[in-house]
Amino acid sequence: MKGYRSLTEAGLAVALTLPALGGAAHATDEIQVYNAAIAEVGQFTIQQHLNYIALGQKNPPFPGGLASNHSLNGTPEFAYGVTDWWEVGLYLPFSVQDERFYSDAFKLRTLFVSPHAEQRNFFYGVNFEFANETPPFSRSRFSMEIRPIIGVRNSDYEFIVNPIVDIHFGKFAEQHFTPAARIARKFGDDLFAGFEYYSDLGQIGNFDKLADQQHTLFAVTDFKAGEFDVNFGVGYGLTPGSDRLVVKTIIGYAFPVPGQKPDGGDRVRGPVNPFTHAAVRGFQP
Repeated sequence: MKGYRSLTEAGLAVALTLPALGGAAHATDEIQVYNAAIAEVGQFTIQQHLNYIALGQKNPPFPGGLASNHSLNGTPEFAYGVTDWWEVGLYLPFSVQDERFYSDAFKLRTLFVSPHAEQRNFFYGVNFEFANETPPFSRSRFSMEIRPIIGVRNSDYEFIVNPIVDIHFGKFAEQHFTPAARIARKFGDDLFAGFEYYSDLGQIGNFDKLADQQHTLFAVTDFKAGEFDVNFGVGYGLTPGSDRLVVKTIIGYAFPVPGQKPDGGDRVRGPVNPFTHAAVRGFQP
């Protein structure tokens, strides 16, 4: 999610959504709602996603899969700004359970957004993510996430929706609808708080019954710690099919743009907040 996507990269996860197979929640590497903010042209960024399932599902979502209960999941996410509307990224997802480390291979993503989304009152974009997954994480070797981004904001509030579709290929091909949303308020120059919602309704065209669906509500806050941007949240599962208690964090850093003078231009210099919320200037079409 990037949603509670991958709680698949989406899926904090946020993702940063919950693309479980077989009707049960499974460990996820990213829990994040995408807000259309990207790296500047020529800039590298890194985010470390981590989430711990304090109270989760004790049964695996499919034979041989990993149950989510008491699992630590995450991924380092590397991104690069190609243009002012295009960013590419790489994920290396993993999970730690019972003192064992599991790798979920890799994910590649390409993100297209309205330029300078952090300065707009209305912004939009779409992210495509291709995953090469390993057996403990998915019955399908390959999968894709399509994540539209639609958001509005003013100087104090923002509201964002990610109506995500997770597609698994091969013998166990499935297409899940895993929408995520966020509402947040600005409380200071670098302090934001609000709520994030992640879900997995099940197979498109044949949604699971409500008790088997995954619906998780997070209380979240975003703040700066020196040159690092931090997103922290605690989530509560609203249905029996959801993980009951989840703690998530994302720590982000943006490297300086090569050749850029510290006082050049009118955009913020140095590390930029990957969780930018309030518009810092007036509306731009």
